[in-house]
Amino acid sequence: MTTVSATGIFSERMIRRARLGSGLVIFIFVLLHLSNHAIGLISVSAADKAARLFMAIWRNPVGTTIFYSSVLIHIALVLRAIYMRRSLVMPKGEMAQIVLGLLIPLLLIDHVIGTRIAHELYGYIDDYETVVGSLWIRAPANGLRQAFGLLAVWIHGCIGLHFWLRYRPWYAGLAPLLLALAILVPVLSLLGFVEMGRTLADPSYQQAVANSPYKATVNTRYASNPEVLRQVSTIRAGLYGAFSAALLIVVAARARRRLKEALDQVAVHYPGGEVIRVPRGFSVLEASRLGGLPHYSVCGGKGQCSTCRVQILGDYEHLPVPDKMEKTTLRRINAGPDVRLACQLRPNRDVAVAPLLVPALEAALPANSQETSPGREREIAVLFVDIRHFTTLTETRLPFDVVFLLNRYFAIIGKAVEQAGGRLDKFIGDGAMALFGLNTAPEEACRQALKAAAAIVAEIEKLAAELAEELALPLRIAIGIHTGPAVVGTMGYGRVRSMTAIGDTVNVASRLESAAKEFEAAIVISEPVASLSGADLSGIESREISVRGRALPLKVYVIPREKAAEPLEGKD
Repeated sequence: MTTVSATGIFSERMIRRARLGSGLVIFIFVLLHLSNHAIGLISVSAADKAARLFMAIWRNPVGTTIFYSSVLIHIALVLRAIYMRRSLVMPKGEMAQIVLGLLIPLLLIDHVIGTRIAHELYGYIDDYETVVGSLWIRAPANGLRQAFGLLAVWIHGCIGLHFWLRYRPWYAGLAPLLLALAILVPVLSLLGFVEMGRTLADPSYQQAVANSPYKATVNTRYASNPEVLRQVSTIRAGLYGAFSAALLIVVAARARRRLKEALDQVAVHYPGGEVIRVPRGFSVLEASRLGGLPHYSVCGGKGQCSTCRVQILGDYEHLPVPDKMEKTTLRRINAGPDVRLACQLRPNRDVAVAPLLVPALEAALPANSQETSPGREREIAVLFVDIRHFTTLTETRLPFDVVFLLNRYFAIIGKAVEQAGGRLDKFIGDGAMALFGLNTAPEEACRQALKAAAAIVAEIEKLAAELAEELALPLRIAIGIHTGPAVVGTMGYGRVRSMTAIGDTVNVASRLESAAKEFEAAIVISEPVASLSGADLSGIESREISVRGRALPLKVYVIPREKAAEPLEGKD
């Protein structure tokens, strides 16, 4: 039986953090650099003045050390990640990030040599007038390559940031703004480069602006000195050679490992009869991807979610034990001993598995597409509302009258939920479900849900008074509100898709709505809702109820109809 030491886990986590940290340093450098280019839209001299601040940050001993160290660390860890990845079958976003990352050094090495290295070793003056003039006037092909390099490094960085941030609760709300910035920054940078190039190519500008004697002397000496040119050629060959050699070493190591693994394979059996043979050491998720079988993996195979989980069909005790990270994730979902994460399980023998979250096999959703994602976990508040004794209320009414009543009722609920800041999820017969907190904190979500509930009760009271003479029984509703984690995502089939939530929190909220009917109350809220909202519940009865699937009773507050229409003032 193989085990993974805690030290090994910690080291792998540190490696991931080092890759992220070095990438962030490079991204900040690129962001400032492109912003500096964009200032060229004002003038060449304005861009040069802004460059002084940029160089003050990055061309001092500390900035230089941090930047070059980050570049070397990031490249090394990316090559390591390529080697460690058992399969190159992956979603398009991940593939684009890797390909762009490998192109960046090839596109930018000449630029680094012609500016930073030439400045540090030979005193070359690399201001905007000189560099842009060279790229725009003397070597436009190099300028075009620089433009492609600019786009490659920016897109690579944006993809990395997206993968890092996409499951943060606040990211969805800021995503449109961040997308706009991701588009504007390179566009403005390229426009600044073009504007500076056109300015420098203008004969009147060339006549009006004369290079300083010092700049002309230094740059001419750099460009015409055979010894300097030989040294620069050596540096260029060394950098290209080092990167190419490193990449070839990774490719050769992968090929050697593949030949070795071809003689040592295990079979992964699936419920549909598929059998995929993979080298020992491959994960079950990699096996699914190699075989072209749809398999959820919201976090990208990093063990940070449970969507790829599988049930082991047969002997599971002799498989490699879960590491600390996998145990934490499985414990969080109360998984049984025969449930494992497909991205972390690397079987050492033939194994039969059954994915527990099976994607729909639709042509619109490719097998390895991230679009098959069932959603992500969020802290939300869920409200259920239902009409009490609906069958009795409507059994003597005409069908069109029932439709009229339901539409009036649904309009009240929809308006109250939207005005409170929530999202109306669905109507279920004469009931409805609403979600709060999709773009807000849990505290605010609970306050919004209570506000919506009070508004619904108040408006239903008005509707009941209006229809009092027509109904056999008074019009009454029951509302249940609970808060907690739930998986929120787009679910459905074909064109019938909508955003909804599933999980224990939704089930408990539905149970509280039923409890409100049992207690003949208007609203029943759970203790977590009361605590997070800071509601004033003085004089409100509290009870403990049992909820199916929970070992311990849940404390709830029972709000009668007489007090339900009054807003429960919360602490901000």
